[in-house]
Amino acid sequence: MLKKIDGGRFTAEHDNLLKIAAYNETPASVSLDPLLPDAVAQAAEDIGVKKAKLGPGALFGLAVLGGAFVALGGLFATVTISGASGHLPYGVMRLLMGGAFSLGLMLVVIAGAQLFTSDALMVMAWASGRLKTGRMLRVWTIVWLGNFVGALGVAALAFLSGQYSFGHGEVGSAALYLATAKSTLAPDKAFFLGILCNVLVCLAAWVAMAARSITDKILAMFFPIAAFVAAGFEHCVANMYFIPYGLFIKWWAPASFWADLASHGGTPPEIPLEQFAVNLAAVTLGNWVGGALLVGAVYWLIFRSGIALEGRRRGN
Repeated sequence: MLKKIDGGRFTAEHDNLLKIAAYNETPASVSLDPLLPDAVAQAAEDIGVKKAKLGPGALFGLAVLGGAFVALGGLFATVTISGASGHLPYGVMRLLMGGAFSLGLMLVVIAGAQLFTSDALMVMAWASGRLKTGRMLRVWTIVWLGNFVGALGVAALAFLSGQYSFGHGEVGSAALYLATAKSTLAPDKAFFLGILCNVLVCLAAWVAMAARSITDKILAMFFPIAAFVAAGFEHCVANMYFIPYGLFIKWWAPASFWADLASHGGTPPEIPLEQFAVNLAAVTLGNWVGGALLVGAVYWLIFRSGIALEGRRRGN
């Protein structure tokens, strides 16, 4: 009726006013404050459930990327310490190596990938009854295998590129040193070093979930990752790169490389292949204990268990 009386002028003007008001409305502010620990615990559960819903193909593909990203961090770390022995104090050299290696987890978190070590936090969703045991084990198995493929692929590409010969063989010498040191670890030491490693890796993932911006995430992850490398702890996915890369050099490097190595006082190393499997199993188990039990389970008990939630509801 009104439209007929005024020829539509009133309704048109009313619609314009609504549009102007909507345009001028102040947008909701976006908080850059980090999430509090209890909110991070909730986020960790939600992420675990989301990961478990991925199809096997997508999960495996993301895991291959995760292994490749960690291997790229390992490659960067190897170059960083090449030629440093005898020129830098041990601690400084390891710190530089750790800072370079942190590239791997940064790429996993920011670019998007799956990593067995940080996926140990999925126990939080399982403990809350939101994730079945079989589905969680399926994720861990697929991701572990995908990580191996990705790390092995980067090791093969690095070898085929001849990158180990750079610096008159210094890069290859550093790679052989790392492969020897890791493959000859006693299984009990490898296990406990694996526990300590994944406590720091999962804490790095935890604080990254608390961060709101990419810059915050990078800063949050840098120190825990640099710390575990500097301290000499063991990461199963990193070892999937370091040891095969050393083996490839030992098996197939040309005579010119060994001549360069000998000129620096180096000798062909011992990298026992059978010990690689034992080392990898011990480190993997240690990583699971450190991440799933000492980080995931502890935070679940504090923030997500029935007792904790009931206490918060009562205001205690």
